[in-house]
Amino acid sequence: MGRVVRIGNGQGFWGDSIDAPLELLTRGPLDYLGLDYLAEVTLSIMMRQRLRDPHKGYAADFIALLRRALPVIAERGVKVVTNAGGLNPPACREEVFRVARELGISGLKVGVIEGDDLLPRIGELCGAGHHLEHMETGKRLCEVRHKVLSANAYLGARPVSAALDQGAQIVLAGRITDTSLALGPLVHEFGWPEDAWDLLAAGTVAGHVIECGAQATGGNFSRWWEVPDLWDVGYPVLECEADGSFVVTKHTGTGGLVTTATVAEQLVYEMGDPRAYITPDCVADFASAQLQQEGEHRVRVHGIKGLPRTAFYKVSASYQDGWKASGQLVISGPRAVEKARLAADVVWRRLAKAGVSFADEDRVIEILGTGACHPGLGDVGADPPEVALHLAVRGPDRAAVARFGYELAPLVTAGPPGVTGFAGGRPKPQEVVAYWPALIPKSLVDPLVNVSVETL
Repeated sequence: MGRVVRIGNGQGFWGDSIDAPLELLTRGPLDYLGLDYLAEVTLSIMMRQRLRDPHKGYAADFIALLRRALPVIAERGVKVVTNAGGLNPPACREEVFRVARELGISGLKVGVIEGDDLLPRIGELCGAGHHLEHMETGKRLCEVRHKVLSANAYLGARPVSAALDQGAQIVLAGRITDTSLALGPLVHEFGWPEDAWDLLAAGTVAGHVIECGAQATGGNFSRWWEVPDLWDVGYPVLECEADGSFVVTKHTGTGGLVTTATVAEQLVYEMGDPRAYITPDCVADFASAQLQQEGEHRVRVHGIKGLPRTAFYKVSASYQDGWKASGQLVISGPRAVEKARLAADVVWRRLAKAGVSFADEDRVIEILGTGACHPGLGDVGADPPEVALHLAVRGPDRAAVARFGYELAPLVTAGPPGVTGFAGGRPKPQEVVAYWPALIPKSLVDPLVNVSVETL
């Protein structure tokens, strides 16, 4: 065995465990801590934050974490790679520096990666004939540009590696691929060249295994009853070598489970063609991965093959696509299912009387407790003593969606008997944020890396 680089991931999404990163830092050895905060909808949320306050637009949870973790990070020399920068990595860095000053930590080097945010360039790109066609429908983003909330190119591992090459102890990115949180450090540590397709594919697979946090260590596992001490689940740690092989494990003494089954389930998570997983750095063949149980909570992964990268970046855009509202009622007593169906019918008829209607595809009726979530999978009983009635609508007219929200509460006294619970208050219209995937030539995107140091 050669030199080993240990990489952990303590956040699988914005809202994941607030304690997992600190436990990765303190319960065992670690060289790099990855933190993944972004999902397709997250950047549109950050855009609204930034519109209200130009100093916002990043994952505030990361700053809260640093107040607890930065002394440990500094003491142990662990480097952090995260996409917490969101739409405003420079502002996020200023907050990091402010926390460092408050904690009396000087000399902290923080790298910022920019260039992924295409929203300010939409007009320029459309004018030049780059229409960002939807990858499934072929429609042009330029046709709805007035509704666009965010548009970001998925950058790869090279900017992360460049920031680490310049001595960054914390790397703050916007939209980079989730796998780059691990691949970037590996390129930096082992000096993998840009055309080492097998090695880059191995680092990509490694990053994919840990990108969703505890999903690789027993969380969300299909045989959940086999997972010990899930309450104390250890988040995943990679032990990586220069030849591209790696071991998936977790810190000793933590709960959870690491087996070929837990790792394999994560491998196929959010997977299209397993033989052609496309990233900015390479095309990885996930089907080539060999999994071997090496010991308790240790799975070795090796043999991964890769192909040359494409000439495009994927673009993740979001746009405003109408309004939605939803509400829930608990209905109990004899013939609860019939009463729930009647209650739903009452809502639609009262809306129609008020001149409001929704197409069948724009409304949802779910009677939870009757198999509504997984229809046809089993007999749940003909007359359960209680059910939850979930109703939802969507449409382009905010006023119509708002009117729907007024019809649920009256069912308590002006509906069938047994309406005993009205959860969450009156439903209010919420914006529907729709996803728009597209491609853009890499020649039109210029990743920028800047590393600066804070002193007291």
